[in-house]
Amino acid sequence: METKAPIPQAVLVGIQTPDIPDVAHEASLEELGRLVKTLGYEVVGTVSQKRDSTGAAALLGSGKLAELAALTGGTGVVSSMAPPSKSKARQRFEGAAETVDAVRPDPDAARKPEFVIVDHELSPSQIRNLERATGAEVLDRTGVIVEIFHRHANTREARLQVEMARLKYVAPRMRESSAGGGRQQGPGAGESTLDLDRRKIRDRISELKDQLEAVQRDGDQRRSARRDQLRVALVGYTNAGKSSLMRALTGSQVLVEDKLFATLDTTVRILQPETRPRVLISDTVGFIKQLPHDLVASFRSTLAEALEASLLLFVVDASDPTYEAQLEVSRSALREIGADVVPSRLVLNKLDLVDTAGRAALMDKHPDAIVLSAHAPEDVSALRDTIVAFFEASMVEDVLVLPYAKQGLIGEVYESARVLSEEHNETGRVLKVRGLPGAITRLRRSLAAH
Repeated sequence: METKAPIPQAVLVGIQTPDIPDVAHEASLEELGRLVKTLGYEVVGTVSQKRDSTGAAALLGSGKLAELAALTGGTGVVSSMAPPSKSKARQRFEGAAETVDAVRPDPDAARKPEFVIVDHELSPSQIRNLERATGAEVLDRTGVIVEIFHRHANTREARLQVEMARLKYVAPRMRESSAGGGRQQGPGAGESTLDLDRRKIRDRISELKDQLEAVQRDGDQRRSARRDQLRVALVGYTNAGKSSLMRALTGSQVLVEDKLFATLDTTVRILQPETRPRVLISDTVGFIKQLPHDLVASFRSTLAEALEASLLLFVVDASDPTYEAQLEVSRSALREIGADVVPSRLVLNKLDLVDTAGRAALMDKHPDAIVLSAHAPEDVSALRDTIVAFFEASMVEDVLVLPYAKQGLIGEVYESARVLSEEHNETGRVLKVRGLPGAITRLRRSLAAH
């Protein structure tokens, strides 16, 4: 009978600098724990320290470093990487001893965590120092997020984007193996193994860029075809309930999981009950504190849905005490791509988890916000009415004449506008329509061109 591989264990490490309040520090570590859980690891301990900065060589002070090493089974000392010189006889003797010991593991030895996960972005030297002191593999917050994205990318475009971001993260953190980096012979002679590996990464990134541009051109064409349609983009912090709201508004079976970054691909569905013209709702990738810049830059197509939408709904978990900081993270990321000019509304979600006093405080602070629970049908229905009213305010009425010789265009008219009345005369169909000015202008061009 096969035994299941044990779940990897991890210790979280956080540094609280003077500019970080206690509540924000605790929330950040809790979020890191959820990220680690999403990665499939078990959090077995946390080490936290107040320091003036995160720039120390081993991040932690000597006392806290020793405390962390006690959990992971390390020495607590940042030892030199250079191996001590040994005679050949000594090497043969120690090699034989290691072989004997290798087949006699101690069955009573307590299991030690294999990973140390740090709630900050680390330099390559800090990672090396922590690994030497703890004897565990060290990942920083950025590394965890990149790995989650790597595992959850499903579409070809998402996989290309994530691989490129992952390579950009890995390249500066590569180091020579303990066996040493000899010089290459033949092509690339004179390069060390490390130099050669880094060159291969640069070549692969260039190749990925070319492939991504081709995929994105196809995506741009699809979005261009939806240009005159009514489009709403759900944006916000990861796990704010966007997918649940998407499911409630569209009746679609999109993935809903209590995990950070459960899905990375943009989902586009039609608002239900369907309207004329129909409204498209897109659920974009969630943002998170310290989202790696390369990932923000890479997810161009997902963010383009927000940039090209007619209305942005900023979905916020109103039950989270740090919701305002989360909202600013989302707004900052969208400012980076110029989407801050798109009309938007604030949606305070998960109201069912907020007590009466909390609701009153939210309404007082955000009087123009839409407050709801994605699990309450009446709240979702009210949000749908708000979306429809937003677009109605921009619509105009017009009269189109569809000659009998061009009846093949009737489907395009019904798709792009709402037909209020329809009559027939000697020329053709006379349609009174209501729709967005851009859509009606396009219909007039289509009628004139045929």
